[in-house]
Amino acid sequence: MNDLNPKQREAVRYLDGPLLVLAGAGSGKTRVITAKIAHLIEKAGIAARNITAVTFTNKAAREMKNRVGKLLGSDAARGLTISTFHTLGLNILRRELKAAGLRSGFSIFDEQDVDQLLRELAKKNDADKDALQRARWQISAWKNDLVDPEQAIAVAATDIEAFQAALYGAYQRALRAYNAVDFDDLILLPVSLLRDDAELRERWQNRIRYLLVDEYQDTNGAQYELVKLLVGVRGALTVVGDDDQSIYAWRGARPENLARLRDDFPRLHVIKLEQNYRSMRRILHAANTLIANNEHVFEKKLWSELGPGDELRVINCKDEEDEAERVVSEIIHQRFNSGAPYSSFAILYRGNHQSRPFEKALRTQNIPYFLSGGTAFFSRNEVKDVMAYLRLLANPDDDSAFLRVINTPRREIGTGTLEKLSQYAGTRGTTLFNAIGEFGLEDQLSARALSRLREFADWLQSAARAADGAPAVDTLRQLLSDIDYRDWLNQSSNSDKIAERRWENVEELINWLAKLQADENRGDTLAEMVNHLALMDILERQDEESNDDRVVLMTLHGAKGLEFPHVYLVGMEEELLPHRSSIEEDNIAEERRLAYVGITRAQTTLVMTCAERRRRAGELTRCEPSRFLAELPADDLRWEGRGATMSVEEKKARGNANLANLKAMLGN
Repeated sequence: MNDLNPKQREAVRYLDGPLLVLAGAGSGKTRVITAKIAHLIEKAGIAARNITAVTFTNKAAREMKNRVGKLLGSDAARGLTISTFHTLGLNILRRELKAAGLRSGFSIFDEQDVDQLLRELAKKNDADKDALQRARWQISAWKNDLVDPEQAIAVAATDIEAFQAALYGAYQRALRAYNAVDFDDLILLPVSLLRDDAELRERWQNRIRYLLVDEYQDTNGAQYELVKLLVGVRGALTVVGDDDQSIYAWRGARPENLARLRDDFPRLHVIKLEQNYRSMRRILHAANTLIANNEHVFEKKLWSELGPGDELRVINCKDEEDEAERVVSEIIHQRFNSGAPYSSFAILYRGNHQSRPFEKALRTQNIPYFLSGGTAFFSRNEVKDVMAYLRLLANPDDDSAFLRVINTPRREIGTGTLEKLSQYAGTRGTTLFNAIGEFGLEDQLSARALSRLREFADWLQSAARAADGAPAVDTLRQLLSDIDYRDWLNQSSNSDKIAERRWENVEELINWLAKLQADENRGDTLAEMVNHLALMDILERQDEESNDDRVVLMTLHGAKGLEFPHVYLVGMEEELLPHRSSIEEDNIAEERRLAYVGITRAQTTLVMTCAERRRRAGELTRCEPSRFLAELPADDLRWEGRGATMSVEEKKARGNANLANLKAMLGN
């Protein structure tokens, strides 16, 4: 407690009612949450098992757990729940299976599973890809707003809304038949249970005696309701948030949830954390000046004791290639002068498409980099297909894998058939695969539908027998040949080039399996191979937490919560930041918050760039500097590039840095 400032200590000790901690960027909010958990256990006498802390990412939850463990020791923290919102929802559903109408082992559909199911359901309507995408977003929005299919149908005012509402109803029925939920259901279903069942609600309110919520400005309507229901009239709640860093409206976040707290909790106490421990004063002055242009429910102003720091530089470039070359040259120069590791540099941009010129420039200079936010290998459709087949061969009871592959390639097994199969399996308490072989299914399905299912089951059993004792790579190659998967890729891809690229990903998976098989220290059964590949998937997802010395390239959305000594905020132009769609929708406030997040990632130096021309859809178009640059304090900015000249000393220093980097590349 001694290392906390007065406001932080006040937030930790306050237990007289619900508390909102307005925590500015870099103000030590995680330290406050973890210290408060320790205070609740050690001083307030609340058992660890009755405390729940909720945040938005697994990484943040792991960091919080580690910090609490160091403060308290593992024994004192035993039973404490620190998780994401969705993990908390999942835990509630697992404990309340019967009330939720689910069976043990229910599947969780990811985005691609959802897309595939919606395509099947909408096939009769001949809906195009864009219409289905909009329908998926709308269904997600309805769930986040706690709107059920019946309500959606009742308020549908257009043909499009009626189609989306009808699809929503069919989609929910299919999920229930498949004993499955989607990501949004992990919040929606627990809210429904807590709202409709007083005994269940009281049970969970007694289980969670104190609730702490991080990043509260990112909560959507359903998450807000979940918090309210779990806390109840007791109001044993601390929420931490910052409305200036609310940048997820596009996925349902509502910064106004911070203001709603005052209405729902009249005894709400507010504490502001304004001391920043991350950035130099000029950086914070720029951030404060920018965000002051937004309307605020709660006013706050960041300040720091770290000194003024360097001027913020704005480099005007000719085009995106010149921009990339200038930024990479700056990194080389800065590293040469300061000896800073590559990992202290971050290049931040509005959209993933902006990364390509920077990747090229970094590769040219032989500088290692990490691209955050690209499509992970195991997230690619074709890799997920093949992995699902392997999972099903190793474990025929994997209903999720079964549903993914049953019509990939297409076997003319319709949604109606699968719904009846799932309903029958549910009544019999068995898996989908086992249900196919039962005589009772003959009364539920037509002879043709049953024949197709049993043909698939027979093939799977035959393939599983052949796989027993055979090298896993041989099994996989035979499987791909049996289902003619390469031909399926050719049929289902938009071009031959895309089909070829997807097949290359399949071959890469085969090569990985071969490497695993060649390692004599590994197990050699198919199940063991699948487990190893699954582990590789997990490790790939954790790659962003790697400590390798690499320059980081990431979007502004992805950078939230992170910090870097040296930040390059690139593409500061109208229609990029702020984005064109936000300008058209008159939603500049969120784009300004996004720029604010980018600026406050910087600890020591901040360089911003804008281009005079940029290629869009193959056309070279003129660009205007972002309005946000004009909103920054002019006295703290140093403009370069547009007629600005570099001193002889600066030119010489940069020349020496580039020469040193070239010599390093050549091994001299």
